[in-house]
Order: sequence, then C-alpha cells, then structure tokens
Amino acid sequence: MNKQKKHTGLKIFAGIVCAIVLFFAVINLIPPKKNVENNPFIVGKGELPLIAAHRGGTDNYPENTLLAFRESVKTLGVDIIESDLYLTKDGYLVYNHDSYIDETCNVNGDITLEEVKALCKDKANRHYIENMTLEELSQYNFGYYFEDENGQRIYKDAEDFAEKGLQIATVDQLFEMFYESHPDLLFIVEIKNGGDRGREACRILAENLDKYPEYKDQIVIGTFNDEIEEELKAKYPELLRGAPTGTAAKFVLTQYLGVNLFNKSDFACLQIPLSYELKGIEVPLVSQGLVNRAHRRNIAVQYWTINDPDEMRMLIEMGVDAIMTDNPKLLKEILQEYK
Repeated sequence: MNKQKKHTGLKIFAGIVCAIVLFFAVINLIPPKKNVENNPFIVGKGELPLIAAHRGGTDNYPENTLLAFRESVKTLGVDIIESDLYLTKDGYLVYNHDSYIDETCNVNGDITLEEVKALCKDKANRHYIENMTLEELSQYNFGYYFEDENGQRIYKDAEDFAEKGLQIATVDQLFEMFYESHPDLLFIVEIKNGGDRGREACRILAENLDKYPEYKDQIVIGTFNDEIEEELKAKYPELLRGAPTGTAAKFVLTQYLGVNLFNKSDFACLQIPLSYELKGIEVPLVSQGLVNRAHRRNIAVQYWTINDPDEMRMLIEMGVDAIMTDNPKLLKEILQEYK
C-alpha cells in the first residue's frame, strides 16, 4: 500500500515538473510582441556596435560642448551623441551632466578644480543651471578645466572660447549643427529635471524636434523621474524612450526568470551598466541571453560607461547594439580590430 502511494506521489511530482517545464518552454517559444516596430538603435546581425560618445566624449574633448560634439562626429565618426539636459531659468534646454556648472567652467574664477570641489561641498555655493539664464551661462568657458592626454589644460586661457565652441550648448544648436551634414546621426538624451520643470523640458524638446523632423525618429529619451516618464508616454508617444531604472530592473528580472512574455514594457533601448549593486550584492548584467531576449522584442541593448578595452571587446563579441564611452577614440580603435 505504501509503495503504491509512493509511486502515485512520484507520478504526481513528475507530472508537475513536466507541466512547469512545458509551461516555460511554451512561453519562451511564443514570439513576444515587439516593444517598438522601428528601432534605429538596433544594429543588424553580425554588425559592430554603434559608438555612443558619452557627454560628447569627455576623455577626448571638453564635455558637453559644441567642440566635443563636433569633433566626436566629424573627426571620430561616432554614431550617437549622448548627454543630459537641464532647463535654464529662461526656458532653454542645455547640455550638462550635473545640475550645476562649477566643475566644468570658470564661473568661480581662477581657482583649481580641487578647490572648486571643496567649495561645492556646500550646496549653497553651487551655480545651478535652473537659476541662471542662457545669457549668463554663455559668459563662461566650459573647456576651462579640460586636460588633454598630456595633462595640459589647453583651453584654460582661450579668449575666443565662444568661437571654438566652448560655450554651454543648447539642444537647438546641436540639432542645427548636424541636421544637413549628418542626417543619420542618433541621439541619447536624459531629461534631468523633474516636476513642472521636467514637463516643460519635454515640451521644449518636442518643439525643437518639430523644427528638425528627421531627428524625431532618431532620438531616445530617458529620465529617472516617474512623472516625466508618464508625461512622455501620454503627450509624446511618437518619441522613443529609454528604460528608467525600475523598468529596466523588472525587464532584466523577467528575462533571467524566463518569463519575458509577461513583461509589458514599451521602451526602445535598454541602457544598463555591466552590473548593479543590490543591497551590497553585485548583480552582473552581462548576459548573451539578455541581449538575445531584448532583440526578440526589438529592444536595443546599450551598455554604459565603458572605458576599458577588454570590456569593449567582450561587449562587441556579445553583439550589443551600442557602447557608451568617455573615450570614443579608443572604442573606434578597438572596433577597427574587428573590421
């Protein structure tokens, strides 16, 4: 009797296991719905990743300046310009990584960068973009602290810094610079403002894109603010979006668990580092399976911020779509090895 019960129990257990295996097999065989139909950030099978100049290539040129964007595109031939956007006091969208400008220009006069950082530990000393007009911001040399590969501050004393393209750059200036000469250029931007200012930034960005309609399909917009994500979805659904941190984490989790069919996201680009730190535990995000699953949904996989040549080679061989780097010159040299 006990043997019969044991045999029956084993059959039930085996049946449950088979059902689970069949369930996962079926949901992974069913083609998932594409997040977006047309995605210019996806590279073809066997093609090399796109070069994304992080902040315009901050290791090679003064970050977020027109000079950096121009040289990265026209000299190095990068495919994507990546940067962050802030709204000025008088309603212009400008490129800058931080919400304040002290560490990239001479707003504090002739003092060292170390002195600037010490000064800015007190937030009251910082010069925030939202409190300044474009005219005020344009007075400063944003190549002031840049050092070349020899450690020389080659733009520190540039009297003609505006002519060189070392003023703070606006969205409109960047689009205008390349619209005729580089119609296929791609853009990754992140709207840093939240709340009403973030919503206003969305509106101004959309208005600028109306003037450069070919670029409307070639820009992907990211944000860390949930309300701005909802604003983009509701009012500008035609614009491609990157995955916010929480959305990206959910997507990665469903892929690792093999239940990607149930993920309802609609972003175009998965922009992730090599790993996340979760409660003190380093969670690796480098996975061929993750790349493959994202591609099934027409999602571009873009890793940031990659400045190590071995990491670049690893991602190239995985078939990622783009590598964001501070050193596009180095990435271009690495890609030449594969050509």
